Amino acid sequence: MTTKASLIAVTIDCEDPVKMAEFWSKVTGFDIQVAETEYSAVGDGTTSIYFGRLPGYKAPAWPSDDKQFHLDFRVPDVAKAVEEYEAIGATKPEFQPGEGWVIMQDPEGHVFCVCPERSA
Repeated sequence: MTTKASLIAVTIDCEDPVKMAEFWSKVTGFDIQVAETEYSAVGDGTTSIYFGRLPGYKAPAWPSDDKQFHLDFRVPDVAKAVEEYEAIGATKPEFQPGEGWVIMQDPEGHVFCVCPERSA
């Protein structure tokens, strides 16, 4: 039997960990746990998102093979969330490959999806 692991965090390379922590704290409601030049983190006590400074970080293009991951988030109102996230620095790329959810990019170009809550 394989040892089961519990996900505690995702670490994202970036240019400015403090800026990323501030943005993602607003999106997720997670507390900023650490905010330093080289490393920052947001979390809710169970799950965290870490940001590590990578000198010369290059944002992935969208759409392209550069993207190595993306995060998905459920929200009660997709259109309202998109508007709010754009107001705090996210962008909405022109290319949207599906319906019902919206692909966005954080201030450093990381792709994330804004998805509706599941219907009953």
